[in-house]
Amino acid sequence: EITLGGMLSDKILDAGQLPLRLGGLSHCFRTEAGAHGRASKGLYRVHQFTKVEMFAFTKPEESEAIHEEMRAIEEEIFQGLGIPFRVVDICTGDLGGPAYRKYDLEAWMPGRGEAGEWGEITSTSNCTDYQARRLKIRFRRDKGAKPELVHTLNGTAIALSRAPIAILENYQRADGSIDMPEALKPYLPFDRITPKI
Repeated sequence: EITLGGMLSDKILDAGQLPLRLGGLSHCFRTEAGAHGRASKGLYRVHQFTKVEMFAFTKPEESEAIHEEMRAIEEEIFQGLGIPFRVVDICTGDLGGPAYRKYDLEAWMPGRGEAGEWGEITSTSNCTDYQARRLKIRFRRDKGAKPELVHTLNGTAIALSRAPIAILENYQRADGSIDMPEALKPYLPFDRITPKI
């Protein structure tokens, strides 16, 4: 997200270039690995992980529609994988500094807690002009018009290692084997992971 947002620092775009949608593959680093109790141990909260990030620069009046579009992309990915999930519209008291509105997608994770729990797997945020103001990213509606700040949005399309956790836990069978989601089978040399006996 930081790299994609910074690409247009101190630029003035033409209105016709917006919305500008970008995607990127990045390695992320977190300092809080394992810091939030039993449910966060193992692969769920790690120091380093890889993710596919979505980023958009929009006119102010387009940002809410683009935010819904990004959320729909995240939903489509996890529907395609056959993972049970829910969408959480985060309350304003829980939003980070840049976010005006944020959605989390939480997958059902049967291995968490006593009887399974929901766990965040992706999120998408509408930051309105918060990031653009500092980065000085603007646009002009017409030639010679006064530049206005763009709105920026970001969302994680899919993150490793949380997506594999949801796949492993939701597709595991009583014999310990793990079926692969139909959407992944064309890309894998196997349909199932079986335990060695």
